[in-house]
Amino acid sequence: MTFQQNNLIGGAMLPDVVKNLLIINALFFLATLVAGSNFQFDLSELLGLHYFESKYFYPFQYISYMFMHGDVGHIFFNMFALWMFGSMLENRWGSKNFLIFYMVTGIGAGIINNLVSFVELQYISDSIPREVIDAFKHQGKNIIGQSFPATQDQLQNLYFIFSGGTVGASGAIYGLFVAFAMIYPNMKLYLMFIPIPIKAKYLVIGMVIYDLAAGLQPFYSTGIAHFAHLGGGLIGFLLLTYWKRKGEVF
Repeated sequence: MTFQQNNLIGGAMLPDVVKNLLIINALFFLATLVAGSNFQFDLSELLGLHYFESKYFYPFQYISYMFMHGDVGHIFFNMFALWMFGSMLENRWGSKNFLIFYMVTGIGAGIINNLVSFVELQYISDSIPREVIDAFKHQGKNIIGQSFPATQDQLQNLYFIFSGGTVGASGAIYGLFVAFAMIYPNMKLYLMFIPIPIKAKYLVIGMVIYDLAAGLQPFYSTGIAHFAHLGGGLIGFLLLTYWKRKGEVF
C-alpha cells in the first residue's frame, strides 16, 4: 500500500532520522540477501521477532525485527511510507521526538503481537495435550514431519507461534499513519491506482477496520502480522495523546 500526499508542509525533504532509518533498513535487507545467497543462513531467524517462549527468541529481536523485511515489495512500501509521513512528522516534532516515537511504536507493536500469540496459545492449549505444545516449543522447526493428536489448523498455528518470525517496520509505520491522521486529519491523500482523494482520518479508520477483521483470521492464512500493525497504531495513539496532554508536541 502506498500513498501520495497532495502537498508538502515545510521542512527538509529528507530529515536526518528518516534518512538514517532508510539507510539502516537498506543495509539490513542487503545483509539478509548476502547471508542467504552466500552462506545459506536465514538472518530473519536470528533478527526477526519470535514468540518469547520460542527457542529462537532473543530480547534484542524487539528492536532488530523492525529493520528486517521479507522481500523487495515489503521494504519498498514501508520505506516509501516512512519517507513520506515520517519526513513531515520529523520536521514538525524534531529529530529526537520523532526517533522516540518511531522506536516506541515499533517495540510496542512487537510486544502486543507476542501478547496476542500468548492469548491464542492459551486458547489452543485448552483443546490439545500439553506435550504437543512442549514439543513445538523445544524442537522448533525440527517438528516438521512428525505426527501429533491435533487438527491441521492447530498444528499450523503452533508452528507459526513457535517457529515463525515477524519482520518489518510496519508496526512503527502504522504508528506514523495514526499520528499523521491525528495531526492532519483533513489532509487529502491518494491511494495508489485510486484517483479519488481520501482524508487521512478516514483512510486510517479504514486501515484499522481492515487489519482488525483480517487479524481475526489464522496468521498462516495471510502471512501478515495484523495485530503488530494494530499494536503500533495503538501505541502511537496513546503516546501522541500523552504528549498532547503535556503540551510537548502539539
